[in-house]
Amino acid sequence: MTIPAAILPDVAAPLAEHTQPGPDALVFTGVKGGPLRRSGSNRLSGWPHVVTGMGLPGLHFHDLRHTGNALAADMGVSLRQLMARMGHDNERAALIYQHKSSTADRQIAGSLDALLRASRDRRSDDEGTTRALAPGG
Repeated sequence: MTIPAAILPDVAAPLAEHTQPGPDALVFTGVKGGPLRRSGSNRLSGWPHVVTGMGLPGLHFHDLRHTGNALAADMGVSLRQLMARMGHDNERAALIYQHKSSTADRQIAGSLDALLRASRDRRSDDEGTTRALAPGG
């Protein structure tokens, strides 16, 4: 998955410090070095302490995924693009995010408005040219 370039410095430094080198290195590891299991993730990572220290008590790790998907849906991406980003092969989850998005609806209305205004401007320009070319115009 591609991540925004703006966060690369914030992500790269901790990765360099806390993960093994290589493209297959695990970002979050359990006590024995294997994948971190959901059941022990809060305790082992200190997540509750960290988010409370950031002034975000009660923030769950999965909330980050939810926010990213909601923002992507707000950008007006297609259902297929959202599904690919989420790693889902089922449309149901992606549709939840798209239904929550009113931004995409506003973008559609804004684009339609721009098309209509451009069409009216062209028609007005054409009428002005026709009048100017008409005898006595």
